[in-house]
Amino acid sequence: MSGVTPLKLAVVAGEVSGDLLGGDLVAALKRRCEGPVELVGVGGEALEAQGLHSLFDYSELSIMGFIQVIKQLPKLLARIRQTADAIIAAKPDVLLIIDSPDFTHRVAKRVRKALPTVPIVNYVCPSVWAWKEYRAQKMLAYVDHVLAVLPFEPEAMQRLGGPATTYVGHRLTVDANLLETRQQRALRSAVAADAPMTVLLLPGSRGSEIRQLLPVFERATEELSRRNNAVRFLLPTVPKQEALVRSLLESWTVKPEILVGQRAKWQAFAQADAAMAASGTVILELGLASVPVVSTYKTEWLARFVMSRIKVWSAALPNLIADYAVVPELINDVLRPGLLARYMERLSNDTRERAAMLAGYDLVWQRMQTEEPPGDKAAAIILDVLSHKKTGHF
Repeated sequence: MSGVTPLKLAVVAGEVSGDLLGGDLVAALKRRCEGPVELVGVGGEALEAQGLHSLFDYSELSIMGFIQVIKQLPKLLARIRQTADAIIAAKPDVLLIIDSPDFTHRVAKRVRKALPTVPIVNYVCPSVWAWKEYRAQKMLAYVDHVLAVLPFEPEAMQRLGGPATTYVGHRLTVDANLLETRQQRALRSAVAADAPMTVLLLPGSRGSEIRQLLPVFERATEELSRRNNAVRFLLPTVPKQEALVRSLLESWTVKPEILVGQRAKWQAFAQADAAMAASGTVILELGLASVPVVSTYKTEWLARFVMSRIKVWSAALPNLIADYAVVPELINDVLRPGLLARYMERLSNDTRERAAMLAGYDLVWQRMQTEEPPGDKAAAIILDVLSHKKTGHF
């Protein structure tokens, strides 16, 4: 073992979801490699558990919206230079960039310029199919292979002339918490529903999202409570946003139960009849867990000027995977508390709307299945890329 050359992997993850993907992939690489896997770069708890000493706290990169990015731009540019310089100095065998393209792709460009022979793999396809389609071809200059987590992305990248792309599967389809929740909900659906209506409130994990959506959710909960005898509201949140959520809920007349942490979130998923949630990955989580949901979003005023540039017909991932409107989307001026409340009533009871959504979720689940776990498939592709390194063809 001591005579085996270690695999030196540079990895850059800028979000919690990307960190989890990276942790799974590195664990799979360790199972496949004869020697050790050495890590350098940026990540969180999952990658640190695999041996990464992150260059800085990656939560600094979890910002959203034009205004917030502009405010943080000098610091972000400094972190990009710091990360790229550290990776260049380490001279890794391969660079893995995970999601967060505004940050990770800028790092990749700098590394490619300094180390042109180091292969670069992009885990989580950027949403070039949604807007700025020209980015697909530009990626050819600094990305050798894309690991897609959505089944329609390889075809989209091929159509747009981007790098080679392989669908490796989505970590949610093998997530233990999600699988347990699916099982609990399957058993629950067979039992007569005599309990009060239970509605999930999911205003997002970023402060800007929470501030935008909670006032709408407040008015929706008030209307739901007026129209129904008994409604139970559950509001899962992440620890770093607990104080903000509690402060914003102080004035509410209808108080939801605040639940903190991942375990509590999945328990809430298992109990819910329906959910109102911020647009994002959580919509896919709810879909795969078979929780009826309405996707909601309010954009910053500046972002509304570029809405016309978005090419994709839906922002809800279950809709894009099924290729039809499974989940309703209420955005900006269409996001009205009374409409949201009435959706919750229809989706919480035995209605045609609820049955249709659950049937759509079944199709999404089928289309996302893969023969092997995502981390294993992704690790195999990285090793394949490395095996072609000597020939100059990644």
